[in-house]
Amino acid sequence: MADETPPVDEMHYEQLAQDALRGVIRSALERAAEPEGIPGAHHFYVTFKTKAPGVSVPPDVMAKYPDEMTVVLQHQYWDLKVEADRFSVMLKFGGLPKVLSMPYTAVTRFYDPSVQFLLQFEAPMEAEPVAEEPEADPQTPPPPTGDDGPKVVSLDQFRKK
Repeated sequence: MADETPPVDEMHYEQLAQDALRGVIRSALERAAEPEGIPGAHHFYVTFKTKAPGVSVPPDVMAKYPDEMTVVLQHQYWDLKVEADRFSVMLKFGGLPKVLSMPYTAVTRFYDPSVQFLLQFEAPMEAEPVAEEPEADPQTPPPPTGDDGPKVVSLDQFRKK
């Protein structure tokens, strides 16, 4: 009988594809960081996990968005700094300037509604909690998280038909 175990992807193509698509985000943000800003009607909705490793969000903003947050980069953003593995931007919350910084790996969605362009990524592993949570009663089922599992990037829209 022939061995029918599926081949092992030692190249990790799914991760390579996600990294390449995160490069699209970096390139778009680099263009937005130029003195001219974002061209035309383009604007970006960037959704990220606030507790992902490497994310820096002011405590008052984190209290309001303890799991996930979407920021809009359109007309009012300042000091956009784009690096190879992360970016930071100043936005106003309640009229007060706040700096947010995150690695691209924390981003779960990047959307430009002006051209209906969307990238979706698997949620990153969350950072370890600072304080330990009390142990749950083994008789009580855990509360629903509202997460239907990991998100997968669909490459179908990019394939030639």
